[in-house]
Amino acid sequence: MVAQRLALGIDVGGSGIKGAPVDLDAGEFSTERRRIATPKKSTPQNVAEVIAELVDHFADQLDPKTPVGITMPAIVHHGVTMSAANIDDAWIGFEAEKLLEETLGRDVYLVNDADAAGVAESRYGAAKGAEGLVIMTTLGTGIGSAMIHNGVLIPNSELGHLEIDGHDAESRAASRVKEEEGLSYKKWAKRLQRYYEVVEFLFSPDLFVVGGGVSRDADEFLPLLKLRTPIVPAKLRNTAGIVGAAHLAADLQERGLSHVTPELDSNA
Repeated sequence: MVAQRLALGIDVGGSGIKGAPVDLDAGEFSTERRRIATPKKSTPQNVAEVIAELVDHFADQLDPKTPVGITMPAIVHHGVTMSAANIDDAWIGFEAEKLLEETLGRDVYLVNDADAAGVAESRYGAAKGAEGLVIMTTLGTGIGSAMIHNGVLIPNSELGHLEIDGHDAESRAASRVKEEEGLSYKKWAKRLQRYYEVVEFLFSPDLFVVGGGVSRDADEFLPLLKLRTPIVPAKLRNTAGIVGAAHLAADLQERGLSHVTPELDSNA
């Protein structure tokens, strides 16, 4: 019997920090996910303590050398968090990966949360086996994005902050705005149309994948969009960040790499 290949994925958010061991062959949690509330003062040290608690919780299921992939609501550049969304500003310009490796005593690989979700969809979900350029967008409080070209992640794309018609794109088209302004799906779809047609013109993708909680209602708005590019809802939903982070961690550790753009083998 072939041993199960595992890595631990942890997803850091503004309200909760979630983690689970991931079966890397199936792209699924190998046991139930655990969630701990994000500390009210979400400084690097406080968040690191919660992450350590999660790792300890799953320790008996993991080899001591099992890597940990961690998503952050931030731009992550060579292990340094360069921004901070819904977490303490102390993360900005902070050597986060270094702190977490010292705290956990394990190989740690940090990645932007939307990038992790995109990797999961590319490896296991709606974009599995897709060739060319895949752009995943997560529609939520803002608009997160991930760009994956022939299985290779292009990190930190931040396409939600494109300026379109004089506005930051996510300030008009995020699902939060739909709720706050009481927009119908039909009216919101007009804003999404403008957003996606600009992204389509700039990057000529081969596939759009749409994630975020609102993707559950994809049938209400995706058919209203008129694009050249196929556009489909994400499949992994709220597991994507954890699964993508775990896959990246294992991939980088196996190749002896850190802080680099990983190459994903969609046929593995």
